[in-house]
Amino acid sequence: MYVCEEIFKTRYIKVGSKCNLLTMSKISCIFCCIIAGRSPVAEIYEDPDFLVLMDKYPINLGHTLVIPKRHYDNLLSMPPKHVGGLYYLVTIIAKAVVSAVKADGFNVGQNNGRAANQIVPHVHVHIIPRFNDDSPNGKWPTRHVASYEDLLEIAYKIKGLLNSTLIDDMKFDFTTLSSREEKP
Repeated sequence: MYVCEEIFKTRYIKVGSKCNLLTMSKISCIFCCIIAGRSPVAEIYEDPDFLVLMDKYPINLGHTLVIPKRHYDNLLSMPPKHVGGLYYLVTIIAKAVVSAVKADGFNVGQNNGRAANQIVPHVHVHIIPRFNDDSPNGKWPTRHVASYEDLLEIAYKIKGLLNSTLIDDMKFDFTTLSSREEKP
């Protein structure tokens, strides 16, 4: 179990300009600790709703995580409009990742529950660059521990490809979707 001691002591997490009381599950969530700024990360992008960072244990160079700042244990606990916002961001980040590392392709992965190999019980989406020669035997490449310096270097390259036009395009109003969801 992951425990962020600073948060455990205060039981509060800062999200944007607000401070919210945490439940016990959030106290032990490593992603909530990261969002609270209690753990160093190689950040790529942040807005009021999402944080994008490099995976500390990448499958391949450029392995990136897109995380909602609000804690949800799994995708089914997220409101559909937030899922839409999450995957809208995933498409924009994936373009930058693939370009930055000159990948031949990429996988998008999102695990829900222990049976699906969800290690951290906080919704997150993996963007995993793939290369023609990364799995000659057809199996997934092996994860490894990346140095913080290497993660920062790749994050810098990806950030450079996220120009303000792409980010501005992301500011889609998902409230129009919620009005359709409420109708029978």
